[in-house]
Amino acid sequence: MAALGTVKGSGSWFSSLALGVTLLKCLLIPTYHSTDFEVHRNWLAITHSLPLSQWYYEATSEWTLDYPPFFAWFEYVLSHVAKYFDQEMLNVHNLNYFNSRTLLFQRFSVIFTDVLFVYAVHECCKCVDGRKASKELTEKPKFILSVLLLWNFGLLIVDHIHFQYNGFLSGLMLLSIARLFQKRHMEGAFFFAVLLHFKHIYVYVAPAYGIYLLRSYCFTASKPDGSVRWNSFSFIRLISLGLIVFLVSALSLGPFLALNQLPQVFSRLFPFKRGLCHAYWAPNFWALYNAVDKVLSIIGPRGFLRCLILCALSSFMFGWHVHEKAILLAILPMSLLSVEKAGDASIFLILTTTGHYSLFPLLFTTPELPIKILLMLLFTIYSISSLMMLFRKEKPLFNWMETFYLLGLAPLEVCCEFVFPFTSWRLKYPFIPLLMTSVYCAVGVTYAWFRLYVSMLTGPPVGKTKKQ
Repeated sequence: MAALGTVKGSGSWFSSLALGVTLLKCLLIPTYHSTDFEVHRNWLAITHSLPLSQWYYEATSEWTLDYPPFFAWFEYVLSHVAKYFDQEMLNVHNLNYFNSRTLLFQRFSVIFTDVLFVYAVHECCKCVDGRKASKELTEKPKFILSVLLLWNFGLLIVDHIHFQYNGFLSGLMLLSIARLFQKRHMEGAFFFAVLLHFKHIYVYVAPAYGIYLLRSYCFTASKPDGSVRWNSFSFIRLISLGLIVFLVSALSLGPFLALNQLPQVFSRLFPFKRGLCHAYWAPNFWALYNAVDKVLSIIGPRGFLRCLILCALSSFMFGWHVHEKAILLAILPMSLLSVEKAGDASIFLILTTTGHYSLFPLLFTTPELPIKILLMLLFTIYSISSLMMLFRKEKPLFNWMETFYLLGLAPLEVCCEFVFPFTSWRLKYPFIPLLMTSVYCAVGVTYAWFRLYVSMLTGPPVGKTKKQ
């Protein structure tokens, strides 16, 4: 990274970072992949070989289509490229089909669609406060943020080893956030509405969007103390936002409404019979609580971003049947706050280190062990050293207790990966390493959530904050 300090022009160093991580993704192509690889291959086959009316009914494979319609159309578009690699991968009855051409296509489809994520990161970097800018490129907040997002350890292992399309989806979320920072509220609302119809897990943070847009866009003026000027409410703006949501929803769900299949689509998106309904109701209650509790008293996109992260973290902590990968929903936007305040940097480092380590059990095969350890170490060391350098004139980012806790991850890893497999408990209690990892990381994530929430409640009054 230090070599990049001599590169002139923001476009050059950013392109170098993007190109570098793209090359790394290509190197990860032959690595282990999870059952999600077959999930997405099956969705390619469903959308390519069956009519629209059968997409949400097809059940030849156990991996039925259970994402919103926009993602189904996304798979449909990819399938028309996939046929030039291997037509057989698009046969619904070829369960667990796999060969080198299928591997190359699906891996490269993730890498290619990450272009949106790269663009979104570039837009987010424009929103970073440059007042702390140093003469050294590697100490500039924009450079640090670019590395934290483009080279994010969690995205690398979840998308490019485990296999998913979180980079593409996170790109939509970050682009939406960037547009709100840029006061382009209608575009921000549009991108988030589109995102919801790609993956419905983002409904967790919808309350933060709704309340922020209502407060900062529909109300056109504020009092000197920052409170709402109620007579400034614009029904035209409210209708405009509603129209965006309606049109995006109509485009997504309209064809299935015409086919009288909306109940079937919703039964796939919210499979109540599997007991997952709480993952979409209980979390939203907590998210709404967090959002309403503070958003109404905050002006500015940074306040919105803080509430969005709290919504995501609260949903992660209090939801039922939450996937460990959902921690990325909080880690990625938290990166934007980490380069602006020392307190947020401290919270980010604790959250990202424990959250990323909690993803280790996803990669349980021996060949990937050195890869995940090396990538985790590189990302963590860079994150801590760069943010410490950025805030070197302020108090230390960690106290002794936080330092002790983070260092404890090292003996935990040694115990789980190198000691436990050789004990007599390995066969009788195989769940112990996962249990230890989950409990230890839960402490760190909970602590980060608590600190973030307290920092929001005890933050300076709106009227005394600096203009953003």
